[in-house]
Amino acid sequence: MRRLVTWARGRPWVLDLPLYAVFVLLGPNIMTNRPWIEQMVPMLFLLPLLLRRRYPRIAAVWILLGVAAVYTNGLWAYDRGRSELAMAVVLYTLVKAGDRWFIPVMAAIIGLDMLWGFTWGTQSPTLTVVGALPLHIAAWALGAFFRTKVKLAAEEQLRDELTVSEEQARSRAAIAEERTRIARELHDVLAHSMSVIVLNAEGAKLARHRDPEAVDRTLDTIGATGRAALAELRRLLEVMHAGEPARAPQPTLDQLRTLVTQSGRDVTLEVDGDIADLPAGVALQAYRIVQEALTNMLKHAPADATGTVRVTFAGPEVHVEVTNSGGGQPVAAGLPGSGRGLTGMAQRVELYHGKLETGALPGGGYRVSATLRTDAA
Repeated sequence: MRRLVTWARGRPWVLDLPLYAVFVLLGPNIMTNRPWIEQMVPMLFLLPLLLRRRYPRIAAVWILLGVAAVYTNGLWAYDRGRSELAMAVVLYTLVKAGDRWFIPVMAAIIGLDMLWGFTWGTQSPTLTVVGALPLHIAAWALGAFFRTKVKLAAEEQLRDELTVSEEQARSRAAIAEERTRIARELHDVLAHSMSVIVLNAEGAKLARHRDPEAVDRTLDTIGATGRAALAELRRLLEVMHAGEPARAPQPTLDQLRTLVTQSGRDVTLEVDGDIADLPAGVALQAYRIVQEALTNMLKHAPADATGTVRVTFAGPEVHVEVTNSGGGQPVAAGLPGSGRGLTGMAQRVELYHGKLETGALPGGGYRVSATLRTDAA
């Protein structure tokens, strides 16, 4: 049955077949001693109705002209039923299509009804006209109803399309945001790990003749750093296919110690508070800020510069401070930088409604201070 309904809706002429049947069954209401050709002339009303969907104005004009011919001819004047029905059909068609022609057509219908009432009506002409009005009012109301229904359906479809479009836009924005986050993670991981590897490799090259044991220790550091970087890269790739828990790993105090140790510099770690209680997102951002600050120290500070990493977790805020001294040795040729480090830290701090301060220290060295609010997580 559903297939039949769908098939019929795609073929409007099928829905008109009952209407055509009514016109056929309403037999000619004229004198029976006339030739059958004359009796079937009113059936010509069917021809304009065949075009009413595609050409509603043309159909309306032809129907009105036909009714005028019928109502001014004594032979067919009493075949009023099909005339009124045909006019009601074209009125309904115009109203449903939203065509303003329905106004003059309605006026013409009333005029033709008055013509018939004053010419052929046996009762009061006024009563004759008023008696036909309910049919045409019903045709107008039905046309307005279906027009409103179609308009509402179109609005609902448009609203659904806009909803889908908004969802797609939000999805694209989320994907772009995720790509930006992953790119920032990749920058932090690779910049820090490669800085450690390059600087330790250069140090091992200088110490290979003086202190072979130091070279071995340096190579161990390079290997551990490289493995850690590969593990981080593997995790970031898994993030692209994992759920939300995998997207927010929570660094531990041991991971911070490892990060500081692998830097290859004299860096002290001070932790106040249990960072295990930090929300996962805040812990990750704090870890990345420390990582980026140490990377900048490796790139730009002298080899003998010392550093301090302080992480303080109290109440709704976690404070991260990374400082390094100026050192006594001249600054070696620095590693190339992308300029994204400080920008990335600023974005991380802004994400958690915090505050970032960076700048050189009066006695030499550099300081990075970041405050993140845990209640913004």
